[in-house]
Amino acid sequence: MDKKALVIEDEACWGCKTCEVACKQENSMPDGVKLIQVDEDGPRTEDGKVHFLYRVNRCRHCEDAPCKEVCPEKAITAREDGIVILDSELCTGCETCLQECPYDAIAFDAKEQVARKCNLCYHRVDQGLFPACADNVCLAHCIYFDVPAEIEKILAEKMDVRSGKNA
Repeated sequence: MDKKALVIEDEACWGCKTCEVACKQENSMPDGVKLIQVDEDGPRTEDGKVHFLYRVNRCRHCEDAPCKEVCPEKAITAREDGIVILDSELCTGCETCLQECPYDAIAFDAKEQVARKCNLCYHRVDQGLFPACADNVCLAHCIYFDVPAEIEKILAEKMDVRSGKNA
């Protein structure tokens, strides 16, 4: 089975946060819980012009997910396609996974007293759909979901267009 990946081209992000909204709506997350988060890194000035850089933080679905290894309840598992899932029904809210995640990509749902993380909308993926954040909602078209080799091709073509090679 081909492993799937979500790749975000941070340099192209406008900071519109439609990915956050789509995720929150799709997964019915309560206030204060974000499974994907757009952060502003800036402003900075270059050549007299003000620039903003946005960083999109989310679970990287690590191949050797440290959060999975430390969960005492085995509530975090990895599927054959590389999607790392946190089963909130098994989670006891110990927060060990939050501390272990190197990307600070696991949130704590204080209302339900459980951890929450991006599951790449596997319920959609299993139906042949994209995760909500990657399903054509990104205004900057900088979120990609596919097999990593296919994403690399798309990004290379996009870079060629930007540099004028395909003009």
